[in-house]
Amino acid sequence: MHHFDYKNGVLHAEGVDLNAIAREVGTPVYVYSSATLERHYRVFKEAVGEKSHVFYAVKANGNLGVLMTLAKLGAGADTVSEGEIRKALAAGIPASRIVFSGVGKSADELAFAVEAGIYQVNVESEGELEVLSKIAEARGKRQAIVLRLNPEIGAGGHAKITTGGAANKFGVSLGEAERLYIRAANMPGVAIKGLALHIGSQIFDFAALEAAFRRMRALIEKLAAQGLPASRLDFGGGVGVPYEIGYPFDYGTDSLQTYGKMVREVTQGLDLEFGFEPGRVIAGNAGLLLTKVLYLNERADKTFVVVDAAMNDLLRPAMYEAHHEIWPVRQSTGTKRAYDVVGPICESSDTFATARELPELKPDDLVAIMTAGAYGASMSSTYNQRLLVPEVLVKDGEFAITRPRQTFEELLGTDRAPGWLA
Repeated sequence: MHHFDYKNGVLHAEGVDLNAIAREVGTPVYVYSSATLERHYRVFKEAVGEKSHVFYAVKANGNLGVLMTLAKLGAGADTVSEGEIRKALAAGIPASRIVFSGVGKSADELAFAVEAGIYQVNVESEGELEVLSKIAEARGKRQAIVLRLNPEIGAGGHAKITTGGAANKFGVSLGEAERLYIRAANMPGVAIKGLALHIGSQIFDFAALEAAFRRMRALIEKLAAQGLPASRLDFGGGVGVPYEIGYPFDYGTDSLQTYGKMVREVTQGLDLEFGFEPGRVIAGNAGLLLTKVLYLNERADKTFVVVDAAMNDLLRPAMYEAHHEIWPVRQSTGTKRAYDVVGPICESSDTFATARELPELKPDDLVAIMTAGAYGASMSSTYNQRLLVPEVLVKDGEFAITRPRQTFEELLGTDRAPGWLA
């Protein structure tokens, strides 16, 4: 099922010609497909079971239009800051479907979460447990929590997105988990409900996930034998998405079906609430970054294609050496050339592709950097004092600007001159 496809030789997002978006909104611009978001959510929900809680990871893409689309389907939100909690609430996701994760939650953030009445806090350290209990007790509440376990099993497509190894900062160690669970069960401001984990991102081989899940189950059963039963297990996220998608691309579901089968096998016989925190697998292939060719810089041994998007707009290639397919907006079956596709930033790492075989390009041509719906706009910055780019959501034959392009007045307005220089 293609929601980004060529029609009459022109790349479309659902029923919208990308040229029309470029004319009205300018470039660079993020473009998201509602149909892809909806399909990926439904396929994930079906894979893990209709009774499971699906908390979409807001960090992957916190665009309000994206969150509202998922909220209407019944999605919850996995958040890692007060700002993300506020954004989820603004999108119509009720507090009863919001979880709060992260290793460094401040006292103010925890207080906000408690007062909002969120579903659960995923506690990651003994210090956080103590602070949270005091905050909730002072407000006459007992905040529902799960203890995030570090299973000492890491996995992921890159060292920087592996989170479950013993050397990673996330969660409490296996050796400490039982003691902390017992302590939490006797604290006045928290109600311990179970365990959580998340071992990494971009995982395609589910053996490591299965091993981590089985460790979590074993600990739950050990605690239950001591009279400390759990009611919730949170399995985190991490299922990978294909980045080298080529054309045509079929949004397959085999990987999610395999994942769901593995989860059912691991949890067989458990009468608990199950939670999942997918992000990239929902949003990744639902977005692209539309950019325009500025110049061709010919060298003896290579040609640089300079586009108007840069690493401040899409950081993944510079930060993770990540691959993103690049599709020309105007379809071509002509001769291909090897190009280095680069942006305007004053860094050699501002490179989207090296020696990439693409159709002949010229200034003003539009190209789409694919699979940019996750960790694209959400990781963007104003480095080099470049403006934050707009975001557009497409639905059938319509599109809406869900985040306008930042203006220079807004950019400069974030600074304040010190009194002695004003």
